[in-house]
Amino acid sequence: MMDGSKLDTLGPRSWMILLLLVGFFSFLGGTRYPLRLSAETDNGVVKPRIVVAGIGSGAPADISETVEFDQFWELWRILKDRFYKQPLDDSALLYGAMQGMAQATGDPYTVFFEPVIAEEFQRSLEGKFDGIGAEIGIKNDQLQIVAPLAGTPAESAGLLPGDAILAIDGTDTVGMTVEEAVYLIRGIKGTTVVLSIGRFRNEQTEAGNESRVPLTFDVSIIRDTIVVSSVRLEFPEEGIAHVILTHFNSDTVQEFSEAIETARERDVTGIVLDVRNNPGGFLDRAISVAGGWVGSDVVVIEQRQGEIVDEFRGTGNGRLKGIPTIVLVNGGSASASEIVAGALQDYGLATIVGTQTFGKGSVQDYTELENGTAVKITVAEWLTPNGRSLNEVGITPDVVIERTEQDYHDDRDPQLDAAIEILRAE
Repeated sequence: MMDGSKLDTLGPRSWMILLLLVGFFSFLGGTRYPLRLSAETDNGVVKPRIVVAGIGSGAPADISETVEFDQFWELWRILKDRFYKQPLDDSALLYGAMQGMAQATGDPYTVFFEPVIAEEFQRSLEGKFDGIGAEIGIKNDQLQIVAPLAGTPAESAGLLPGDAILAIDGTDTVGMTVEEAVYLIRGIKGTTVVLSIGRFRNEQTEAGNESRVPLTFDVSIIRDTIVVSSVRLEFPEEGIAHVILTHFNSDTVQEFSEAIETARERDVTGIVLDVRNNPGGFLDRAISVAGGWVGSDVVVIEQRQGEIVDEFRGTGNGRLKGIPTIVLVNGGSASASEIVAGALQDYGLATIVGTQTFGKGSVQDYTELENGTAVKITVAEWLTPNGRSLNEVGITPDVVIERTEQDYHDDRDPQLDAAIEILRAE
C-alpha cells in the first residue's frame, strides 16, 4: 500500500484539519462564524486576508479569496436540522468532511483515516496480521487485487492480479478507499470473508477469434495469520538461479544477500529476479537490492511538483553486475518492484520479461493527527534513472509474454520458461 520508509513528518495537524476544527468548535458553541475578509500590510501594500472568526487561529494565508466557507456550516446546520434520522453524530460528520477533502485531490493514495482505520493501517506495517494475504489497490477508479501473496489464502482461493473487487461481504466497493477495504477484509483467523470478483477471461469464438468475456463470481476465503516472508531461492536448472522476491520488507536485504551468496557458491551463470505479484514495500530495501547490480549509481529519482528534489543511490556493492539477468514482472509488480526493474532496465543490466507493471510510482507522507486520526498524502513521484515516470505508467517489458489464467491452473509458467531460454542463449 505504501513505501513505508519514505515517511516525513508534517506536524501534529495540517492547516486543513485546523481550519475544520476551528469552525467545528465555534458552531457547537452556538454561534455561526463564517469566513470573513480582513486586511494586512505587506511592504506598504494592503492585501486582503481570509480569517476564520472564533476559537483557534486564522485560515492559511494562501487560501483562495473566493472560498465561501460559510457554505460548509450552512450545510452542517441543514443536516443537523432536517435530516430524517436524528441525532446525527458530530464526529461522523467531521470525519466525513475530512475524507471528502482528501478524496477531492483525485489521488487514490491521499487518504484521511478515522481512528480505527488508522490503527489497522499501522498494524499492516508490522509484517504479521490476520487476513487473506492479498495486496490491493485502486486503478482506473476500481478497487482490485494488485497481487496475492505466495502461500496465502488469497492465492489458494485463486485470486489473480487485476481481479476487480466489486463487493466485500455484500458491501459495494464503489468509492471505497484501499484502507477501508483492508479493514473489511481483515479479521480474526478462522473467520470467512466473501469477495465479489470481476474478471475478464479470454475465450475462443466460433469464428476462431479470441474474445474477452466478463465474469463475476463470489469467492469465500477463510482468514489466516499472514507472515510476510520476502525471498525464496530455486534452481530451475544447473547454472541458473531463480530468486523470488515477494515483498520488500524488513528482512529482505538479509535474505536476498543470503540467497545471492548461495547462488554464487553454485557458480551460477544467470539470474532470474522474479518480482511478479510483488506489490512493493520499503524504499531502502529496493535501493539495496538494485545496488547488487548498479552499485552506487542512481536507482530512483524523487520529483515534487515538477522539480527534482532527491536522487537515491544504490547501497549494494555491484557484485552481480556482469551476470546475465532477467527480471520477471506482471501487473502485480508495483512500487518498489518497479523501481528495481526500471533501474536495471535503464542501465541495460537486465532484460525485463512479462507484462506491463501496475504503475504505482508515487510517494506518500503519513501524519498522525489528534484523537487517533491520521492522513496519508501523496507528495511526490518516482522517476527511473533516465527520468521516466513510473506513476500510472509502470514498466514496459523488453519481452512481452502473457501468463494466462489457464496457465496458472495447469501450473505452466511461460514467462519463466522464456527467461531461462534467454539466459541459455547468453
